[in-house]
Amino acid sequence: MSDLTPAHDQAVSQHYVIHYPAHAPRVGDPNYAAFNAYHRLNEGKGVCFVGQRLGLDQCADAQGQPMLDQPGHPGLELHHKILEFATINAVDLAALDVDFPDLTDPAKVAAWAETESNFMWLCAKHHRGAGGIHHAAAADWAAELYIRDLIGPFEKP
Repeated sequence: MSDLTPAHDQAVSQHYVIHYPAHAPRVGDPNYAAFNAYHRLNEGKGVCFVGQRLGLDQCADAQGQPMLDQPGHPGLELHHKILEFATINAVDLAALDVDFPDLTDPAKVAAWAETESNFMWLCAKHHRGAGGIHHAAAADWAAELYIRDLIGPFEKP
């Protein structure tokens, strides 16, 4: 008798409400220009964060087409990896200080949110897809960085 549990698929559903704080429209944010400038200057160099690890054959654009021609594929999307724009108005500065001691006031947080240290290039599949960072549980998404085909709407043979 084997000590290994056989491979298996498991359906996972998560339902919860995110309480986004009040925030100005994105285009009204004075730091939005920094986001756009970074995007323009670096889009030709971008490679999907997941694809860098597992291979670009794991990446797809919004239409589900493979993205083997990275860096700089036009389907790459810039993700705020730590704090999304819509959350920065409610940041607890004392909590943030544990990991980011230089972010001492809301203006610094807002400016930092639009810098390379808070950005990650992702293909649409790994950004907004079923196994993307905006849908998968954090532990599952982190494991997906190192395990091919871990999450997906696909059927395993």
